[in-house]
Amino acid sequence: MDGLFDIDAADAPSTAGASGGGTLAGNTHASAPLAVRMRPRTLDELVGQEQLKAPGSPLRRLVEGDQPMSLLLWGPPGTGKTTIASIVSGQTDRQFVEVSAVAAGVKEVRAAIDAARHRLTRGGGETVLFVDEVHRFTKAQQDALLPGVENRWVTLVAATTENPFFSVISPLLSRSLLLTLESLTDDDIRGVIEQALVDERGLAGEVTLDDDARDHLVRLAGGDARRALTYLEAAAGAATATGAECVDLATAEKAVDRAAVRYDRQGDQHYDVISAFIKSVRGSDADAALHYLARMIEAGEDPRFIARRLVILASEDIGLADPTALTTAVAAAQAVQLIGMPEGRLNLAQATIALALAPKSNAVTTAIGAASADVRAGKVGPVPSHLRDAHYAGSKKIGHGRGYLYAHDEPFGIAEQQYAPGVVADAEYYQPTSLGAEGALKERWQRVRRLVRGTGDAGQGGAGRPASG
Repeated sequence: MDGLFDIDAADAPSTAGASGGGTLAGNTHASAPLAVRMRPRTLDELVGQEQLKAPGSPLRRLVEGDQPMSLLLWGPPGTGKTTIASIVSGQTDRQFVEVSAVAAGVKEVRAAIDAARHRLTRGGGETVLFVDEVHRFTKAQQDALLPGVENRWVTLVAATTENPFFSVISPLLSRSLLLTLESLTDDDIRGVIEQALVDERGLAGEVTLDDDARDHLVRLAGGDARRALTYLEAAAGAATATGAECVDLATAEKAVDRAAVRYDRQGDQHYDVISAFIKSVRGSDADAALHYLARMIEAGEDPRFIARRLVILASEDIGLADPTALTTAVAAAQAVQLIGMPEGRLNLAQATIALALAPKSNAVTTAIGAASADVRAGKVGPVPSHLRDAHYAGSKKIGHGRGYLYAHDEPFGIAEQQYAPGVVADAEYYQPTSLGAEGALKERWQRVRRLVRGTGDAGQGGAGRPASG
């Protein structure tokens, strides 16, 4: 029975690429895409992700100490997931093999692992198996990866742009080291562009880039290094075709078919556009609000900033006229944080339209404003003794809690007693409007307030029964 299941060299499953290079081998020729030619070769060349490159970090130990472990890389597009797999392969002299989560099935996964096991047992070295977009794999396909990971026949490097706790099976998660990659900053992208302009693997000084064109490419990249290099290559090609040695803004706009949005995130445009956006939502003009939203998104504004402004607006300008507005805005903010861009723009657009169409009320804003004004003016009288804490020893001897009426024991769950300090006992901070859901709330609040303060008939319904709602 010995050797029954061994695979002869002639029958070994085929995997692309030469030893030590795998599917990335031969991709540095002159006609290869700029983003491929400029792929970092070492951890020190990797842009951004400082938390992963720190001395003693798991990734550095894997690369420099050649420690066998499988990685699960989670992060936005263009942040270096494929590059890290390539670095692990190149710096540890492992074969690099890539399996497409879009095109491969269980058969292809098992074939890649069998080939890696065969190579390992024949002394041919270890294999880095890179699976991009692993979240697209079915459970069966992910299960097929487990033997190779568990027996360390391969060093699995799986990449995903989606939350792996929702999209990757638990056995694979528990057998892999999860590393979270962060979006690249604008400065990171500028560094990538500058390096590509002068590097021999890149454009080797053939063209230069003016400031406006550089800023345009950085904005369009949106933290994606691959996209930045793709746009730079297109712009450089357009300039070279016309005999120009410098890529200006007009050339960059034509090359990538995207007009430059005049928008400085640190200047007047930032404040003017967000102001117009908020005022358009407040004014119930959904179309105008969508225009300003699109301008901010296309200019590369931080989507979390936009989401925060919507959360504020939900209470400031809508409030209880539509109590679901705050829920909608918070949900959009959480969705943007969870999935990122560009898909997050759909969540922002949905929230923008919903808030623009919602009935408006600033009663919450004016209520807290009026209450704060009284407090700042010194109207902070003592808490009524019947409301004070009566749970500690001796509290009742000094009158704390004496005469307090437990609301649940009273008719309709409302007790007639003084709650506010005497100096503001008659204050009426909350003045609800008659718009949207606040209209019904207004009627209820007026009746309840009269019951609480004992100021006469609470309205129709007998015995001052509060209106429902």
